[in-house]
Amino acid sequence: MTQIIVYSTGVCPYCDKAKDLLKRKGLAYQEMRVDTDQAKREEMLQKTNNARTVPQIFIGETHVGGYTDLYELEQAGKLDELVS
Repeated sequence: MTQIIVYSTGVCPYCDKAKDLLKRKGLAYQEMRVDTDQAKREEMLQKTNNARTVPQIFIGETHVGGYTDLYELEQAGKLDELVS
């Protein structure tokens, strides 16, 4: 299965929504807390071309974006093919 990374903070409703969507689909993900780990924040900024909002979601090498982008992939039926 493709690795999923969710860059998030502890107080972020959109992060929670993204993680809930992934859980409902039975998809495992690795959470990177950028509010408690400055190195992870720098990593996120570098990988996203300085996107500062969370969540920032990666599926494999693909930068999905935030929760809305993830939700739109799911609604379009494209999330399953991206994770397979």
